[in-house]
Amino acid sequence: MQKIILGVSGEIASGKDTVGKYIAEKYGAATIRFSQPLRDTLDRLYLEQNRENMARLSLHLRKAFGEDIFSKVILAEAGKSQGDLVVVDGVRRASDIIHLEAEEHFYFVYVETSPEARYERLIKRHQNTDDTTKTEVQFGKDALLETETQISALKERADFVIDNDGTLEELYAQVDTIVEKLKIQK
Repeated sequence: MQKIILGVSGEIASGKDTVGKYIAEKYGAATIRFSQPLRDTLDRLYLEQNRENMARLSLHLRKAFGEDIFSKVILAEAGKSQGDLVVVDGVRRASDIIHLEAEEHFYFVYVETSPEARYERLIKRHQNTDDTTKTEVQFGKDALLETETQISALKERADFVIDNDGTLEELYAQVDTIVEKLKIQK
């Protein structure tokens, strides 16, 4: 059985993690996050895991090792993961999926959510050290970081687009439909 790799993208706090966690819990998928190598490196350097530090580190790593460095890392991680379904969370630019798209069973999902809903979700979570204290102005500035500016253009490359302005149940129903379609295609 060929491994299915499901890339997930969306702007800050759009629900990418929620989609990934749901697929992992319900369907037993392995999850890989694009931010994990950055978080691991920041921890090793004893630097704070905030959006600005991750953006800065990402920029320098891509400059030193090529724009596709994270695509290579994530593809290698997906290949080593257990199971037949892998969710890759946090695709931010086309170069992030260049090597993944070459895989026959790679599918790309874009999670779309209004800015208002995304801001409300961001301040309620504790993913980054500065999330709970972020103002709407700072949230707007984060959207202008180099790591964020290419995300919305990825929607055009998506095999599936999820509207996440509704309830969790509505989100889960959309995800279930996608997973079922992928099983049929196999």
